Amino acid sequence: MDNLGAIAEEIRKELEVKDEAREKMLPLCRDSIRYSSTAIRAVHRQEFDEAQKQIESARRVLAGAEKAVAGCRELMNTGTVRDAQKELAEANITLALVTGKKIPGPEELGVDNAAYLNGLGEAVGEIRRYLLDSMRKGNLSRGEELLSVMDDIYSVLVTMDFPDALTGGLRRTTDMVRGVLEKTRSDLTLAIQQKALETKIEKYQGKVGK
Repeated sequence: MDNLGAIAEEIRKELEVKDEAREKMLPLCRDSIRYSSTAIRAVHRQEFDEAQKQIESARRVLAGAEKAVAGCRELMNTGTVRDAQKELAEANITLALVTGKKIPGPEELGVDNAAYLNGLGEAVGEIRRYLLDSMRKGNLSRGEELLSVMDDIYSVLVTMDFPDALTGGLRRTTDMVRGVLEKTRSDLTLAIQQKALETKIEKYQGKVGK
């Protein structure tokens, strides 16, 4: 028992180092999530340059958070870091889909695969929002294209049939995507039918007016 005090002191020192790293990491992750959320809002306003600027800020701050806990592997795998990575992936994917660019992969973004897949799923909800905003403005030009992209994403997510411990609860995200996809398909179909009916009425009235 003579060495118990020394053992306890070593453990205490190690925990203090980890606690300090955690305290540095938490606010940086929160800032990264905030920048990513701001980027998504900019995408919906079609302020794409501003969205890219916010994404770069999110990426820079997240890198700082990851550096702070680089020596503590268990902290790298916490929900806080994963959430920040997921939000960063969501912002990047949403911007790429809306602007018609190539979707970046997890390695390019520097995020965990599970965080990436969940961010991919969350991006479907943002695409629905973007599509509904366009529909309200009477613009259906990209409706079929964006719906097809949403369908492709769901088709990918549904094949990732692995335990939640590996995918970060991807099943729940995939279920959400399925619901969003079904609602969006219904909304778009109704909007297209309504637009076609309005066009027919306008043509008919034009003929009657001659």
